[in-house]
Amino acid sequence: MIEKNVKTDFCANVSEPVIGEGTFVHPLAAVIGNVELGKNIMVSPMASVRGDEGQPLHVGDDSNIQDGVIIHALETELDGKPVEKNRVDVDGKKYAVYVGNRVSLAHQAHIHGPAVVMDDTFVGMRALVFKTFVGKNCVIEPGAILIGVRVADGRYVPGGSVVKTQADADALPVITADYPMKEMNKGVLHVNKALAKGYLAAK
Repeated sequence: MIEKNVKTDFCANVSEPVIGEGTFVHPLAAVIGNVELGKNIMVSPMASVRGDEGQPLHVGDDSNIQDGVIIHALETELDGKPVEKNRVDVDGKKYAVYVGNRVSLAHQAHIHGPAVVMDDTFVGMRALVFKTFVGKNCVIEPGAILIGVRVADGRYVPGGSVVKTQADADALPVITADYPMKEMNKGVLHVNKALAKGYLAAK
């Protein structure tokens, strides 16, 4: 389902999602409102990308949004005025959620804005990213919870851990050559890009 949002006191404008070339949105997924999906993205069944509260929501080229993923955000406007605390700035532009290029959002991951996930990062199954900035080339292992922190480039968050202080975020381990999930994202990107291409060809 791809559809416009509705007007509310926290959303004065009606927007239609912008879907990039080569991107496939499964009929059982929902993409609503002020959403920017880049090129060659696979949006799998039961994913919800809902830009009807905080907006815009951006997902960059060659990324994937797997089954049951939720991308949503706190309101970025109220009575026609911006709610700055719920917006993030990336390259001089304001977003509610910004997901970069070549990012994998695995099954049932939640990205709740204000939030940023930068390029070449893997977010594992049932992980939560809320009020958080995640740098480039990171791995958020399954079940990890990140709230209100900034994760530096090239770090990993162990599965099931809860990171709620900047001290804990700064202490996260660096991804090394022998880290078992170092190459995880590359394979996931390949599979999902091929799926998007295949489903589009089969339409």
